[in-house]
Amino acid sequence: MPQPLPSAPASDGAPRVSDRYISFEGIDFEANMAAVMEHLRRYIDHPETGNAFWDRFKSRLADAEASDTPTTDKLLLLHSHTYYMAELFEDHDDEEALAALKILEEECF
Repeated sequence: MPQPLPSAPASDGAPRVSDRYISFEGIDFEANMAAVMEHLRRYIDHPETGNAFWDRFKSRLADAEASDTPTTDKLLLLHSHTYYMAELFEDHDDEEALAALKILEEECF
């Protein structure tokens, strides 16, 4: 049986144990997505680093957030843009953003 992945502490400071391969219990999808989005917004919302590609992404994100299943739809959207986000974070030498993206990938995708 696969070992649980290490994960960041929960928002209350208690250690979090990932149960990804069995039930997804203990994985905070919203917090993981929010951490990546905080970093991503810093670039895609800025006129000097945003572009038409990221404008389209933001439009699709708004659609996902307005859907009947916003968590699932946002997760799918982020999953389908993982490599683009990684490239953006690498281009800006943003190790913190890359670390947040890695947690999202390993726990949620």
